[in-house]
Amino acid sequence: MNLIDTVRLSRAGGTGGSIGTSGGTPGVAASALPFAFAAPEAVNAAMDIVFIENFRGQTIIGIDEDELHTRQPVTMNLAIGVPSLRACQTDRIEDTVNYAAVREALHALLDTHRVKLLEALAESVAQLLICGFGAHWVRVQLAKPARFDDVDAVGVMIERRRDAGIGSRAHGHASGYMSGYASLGAGLVPQN
Repeated sequence: MNLIDTVRLSRAGGTGGSIGTSGGTPGVAASALPFAFAAPEAVNAAMDIVFIENFRGQTIIGIDEDELHTRQPVTMNLAIGVPSLRACQTDRIEDTVNYAAVREALHALLDTHRVKLLEALAESVAQLLICGFGAHWVRVQLAKPARFDDVDAVGVMIERRRDAGIGSRAHGHASGYMSGYASLGAGLVPQN
């Protein structure tokens, strides 16, 4: 459990409450669960979550001279929330988020993006999932696993949710582009 999860758990008072529970286990906050299984706090409706864990790819990303021209490994963990997947009843791939198609789109994005920061790339991934795959909520964890010798990985984790203007228009052209997002750290700063 990381620092943010610890704060969430302590603020929740050790109960599921509005944060959510998993598997009918009372007293287990969603933030205490593994990455892909924690319920989306930013969305009030129940979500089904399709996840991709430990996706690996290669891309040019970074601001240091040694990163600007050489592909380096990145890893991603994705949680893609959608309201009640019809595939649970129909058993049809057309009624769910096709993770094989997501995987292909991620490789294409890694080959074509032109951003320098992991934060900007994570945002591009989130918008790809919202606009291209119909996600209502996403959590994107993006890391450089081999950047430094003395740490396993460095990276960023973001959460985004769809609003009325996002997902219905082409990526990057929605009005109110930033207005519908939920921040991973939202609500963590005490109010005076």
